Amino acid sequence: MTGYPVTGSGSDVRLPPPDHHRDVAGGSLRPALFGAMDGLVSNASLVAGVGGAGASGHTVLLTGLAGLVAGAFSMAAGEYTSVRAQREATFAQVAMEKLELRRSPRSEHAELSLAYQERGLERQLADEVARQLMRQPDTALRVHTQEELGVDIDRLPSPWVAAGSSLLAFALGAFVPVLPYAVGARWLWLALLLAAVALFGAGALATRLTARNAWYAGTRQLLMGAAAAAVTYGVGSAVGAGVS
Repeated sequence: MTGYPVTGSGSDVRLPPPDHHRDVAGGSLRPALFGAMDGLVSNASLVAGVGGAGASGHTVLLTGLAGLVAGAFSMAAGEYTSVRAQREATFAQVAMEKLELRRSPRSEHAELSLAYQERGLERQLADEVARQLMRQPDTALRVHTQEELGVDIDRLPSPWVAAGSSLLAFALGAFVPVLPYAVGARWLWLALLLAAVALFGAGALATRLTARNAWYAGTRQLLMGAAAAAVTYGVGSAVGAGVS
């Protein structure tokens, strides 16, 4: 791994470059993963239910595409609303913190010093660190929101990024079980097989970000999706038999 050399004790040690961590708080990772998984499971289950009822290939295709579009925009709207509400609630708390810093700087200094003492700093050093951080209002606000609210106001997720990531990921996942019908095939087992492979792959791929076991995560995701598809297939078969 590339980095920056630090010379000491007769040897060179390379430190990782700045910002070498993945951005897990930017607002795109969670909705993208969730959207892709949800698109796969929900549309594979939908296709299984309609196909199990004995519907024609054209009907399955139409149903799958409708589920793709409706689900993608529903996910995007939900993500936008939730992330927007989260940002507004956070900024409301930040505004309160900003007011407290202006009204009671000594009290806020004491709170910050106490926070550093609880982390292991000696009282004199904690007081000095807090005093220097309190010199600049912007710095003081950022530090206090991190310590008291647990958020970085410079890295709050974007509602538009979350919505866009969710929409695209859901559409991509939902299209997998529809693909055979879109190219003219009419075999339900092929659609479900493609969905199963994609579910395992998506679960395994997610471990590149979580450091979990790929086989375990992929199998777990596959089993959950298979259970959902099996239930809807059974319901579709029962309803189709009853109607016919």
